[in-house]
Amino acid sequence: MSLAPKAKLQQVMMSVAQKAAFELVAVDGPASGFLDSTAVAEALAGAIEGITTLDRGRLLLFGGWESASRCSGTTLALVADRLGIVDFFLGVDRLTVSGEGTFEVLERIEGGRHQVSRCEGPPAAIGWATGSRPEPPNSPQVGMANMRTIVPALQRARAFTASPGAGAAPPAASAAPPGTLAFSRVAVPAQRRETRVAKDMAPAEIARELVDWIRE
Repeated sequence: MSLAPKAKLQQVMMSVAQKAAFELVAVDGPASGFLDSTAVAEALAGAIEGITTLDRGRLLLFGGWESASRCSGTTLALVADRLGIVDFFLGVDRLTVSGEGTFEVLERIEGGRHQVSRCEGPPAAIGWATGSRPEPPNSPQVGMANMRTIVPALQRARAFTASPGAGAAPPAASAAPPGTLAFSRVAVPAQRRETRVAKDMAPAEIARELVDWIRE
């Protein structure tokens, strides 16, 4: 499942298609840091609900830890909430499945530590961190088989044209009412680099200079 401009998504799929067999469900829309994660989640969840063969009781929803919505990490959580998934894990480094169908999740938590959770089974939502997952080798045969379904999926992709803030939750559950989110100004951060080469300085003196520079 992916929401992105069709042209860009087709380029990405040319590489991804050779890794493993899958079925693509695409939503044609912008991919930038100025989309409301609530509206994006509504579009993704709606597309997932449109999969007629989907067994909601066996659903495992995977996504990136940092969403495209300004790395807020909220999109996947909102999709899971819309689909009624209660077991949600963010910043996952490892997922271990047992022979009985249960699984163990190694999840990052605050303080630079990890938390281990054990689940009896799906449904669950997993937001991947970096982890140590191996990357499958390229297979031209798998790629050709996938492209037979990817191209029609891109052609059938629904258009997502929601403006920032559109599709948001009701005001009681959202910080901004629907349709009120707007960006008044956007600018690239100014580059600032002040470098000074100094030798034989004591660590305490270096720290003091850094603190003084930050205070300025």
